[in-house]
This record gives sequence, structure tokens and C-alpha cells, in this order.
Amino acid sequence: MTRSINPYVVLALAIVLPGAGHVAIREAPRGLVFAFFVLFFSVLTYMTTTPEQSFIGRHAGGLFVWALSIPDAYRRARMRYATANRLADSR
Repeated sequence: MTRSINPYVVLALAIVLPGAGHVAIREAPRGLVFAFFVLFFSVLTYMTTTPEQSFIGRHAGGLFVWALSIPDAYRRARMRYATANRLADSR
């Protein structure tokens, strides 16, 4: 069995790049889906807002999905880490 990555490293990766935390814990399809929807909703909100909106306002949809992906990646990494430690302790 391979060692599980520290959840705080996964958290940092998820904050830096959408989907990277999921890819780090070997859930690449889930990470790529999050990255796709971040891009998709960023473009969608950019196209539907006026130029007078701020950067945050123009990309709010993508930023919202990104914000949802961060705790998801951390929670999944923490569960994997705890399971791996429990298995290692039982040996």
C-alpha cells in the first residue's frame, strides 16, 4: 500500500489550482471535473455580466465552484490519511 499524502499539502494544492488537490489524492477524474466547471462557470459569468463589474464579479461562478472544491479535496484527503494510519497501526 502506498503512503497517503498529508491533508495539509492537499489543501495547499487545492487553494493554488482548482482540481490539483483531487489529482494529488489520485482522484483525477473528480479533480478534472472540478477544474472544467471552474473554467466553464468563469466563462459563463464573464459573458453574462457587464464590463463595469469587478474581476471577482465577472468570474464569480468559477470562483464559487473553486471554493467548493477546496474543502472537498481536504476532507477526502483527511479521510484517506486517517484510514491509511489506522491500517498501518493495526499491522
